[in-house]
Amino acid sequence: MGNAVREETHGHVRRLTLCRPDRYNTITPELRDELGTALDVAERDPNVRVILFDAEGPAFCAGYGLDWSTDAQSGEEQRDERVWDSVRDQHMIGSFADTWAKLHDCSKPTVAAVQGWCIAGGTNIVFNAHLIVAGESARFGYPPSRVWGIPEAPWNWVARMGLQHARRYMLTGDEFTAAQALEMGAVLDVVPDDALHEHAMALAQRIAQVPGNQLEMITWSLNAVADEMYDPRASRRLGTLFDGVARHTQEGLDFVERSQDVGFREAVRDRDRPFGDYGERRP
Repeated sequence: MGNAVREETHGHVRRLTLCRPDRYNTITPELRDELGTALDVAERDPNVRVILFDAEGPAFCAGYGLDWSTDAQSGEEQRDERVWDSVRDQHMIGSFADTWAKLHDCSKPTVAAVQGWCIAGGTNIVFNAHLIVAGESARFGYPPSRVWGIPEAPWNWVARMGLQHARRYMLTGDEFTAAQALEMGAVLDVVPDDALHEHAMALAQRIAQVPGNQLEMITWSLNAVADEMYDPRASRRLGTLFDGVARHTQEGLDFVERSQDVGFREAVRDRDRPFGDYGERRP
């Protein structure tokens, strides 16, 4: 059992659970490595027909851990006399994006269950899942598009909600609710929070009644359509490149410096305060 991802098997369903609820399941290199390994193992296991992906606690995933990621960028700049290396950055952030992409590329159906905050890097992960069900508390959005980032795989936003809605939420970084996500087609179902995990497991178990070879053939066929329509690999390459650029614009560097001065939580509040959402949302 890992520190960031817990694995369980329920018949033909492999359940992968983000298990750092006290840290809102924020993204770390450890989470990336544990999730990538768990997905690879499930893909190879002939007993597994469906992968269920969920999380413990009040938030599914509140994005990248800004404590280590802003510190890492600041430290890198202090150590390096050379200018920012976009290729090195591409390899670094691409290792995260390529791991999340396993949820889409997997030959076995992947079902995600989302509650609470699923924002920024959390959407980078979960929008790759084949099916998403949400609790009523779920909130989505990409606030780093205001400063210090863009989605690593923009194709997911277009595929989930259509080009116009993708533009609207990527250009503003605004949050949207589970109900709005359902209306746009970004999620399959919305259920009460206390029924979410039972509902998601029931869906996974229902799918798992179908023979594994049937499920893989169907999944490969549908993934081929998505790959032809959206070219996920090219979208990830461009998304991760521009994500790196956004972290090294003057505004991005100012955000890191502000995080070093007052702490990343206050820097995020400064970013979101004019929009009145996320942590600045009025009760």
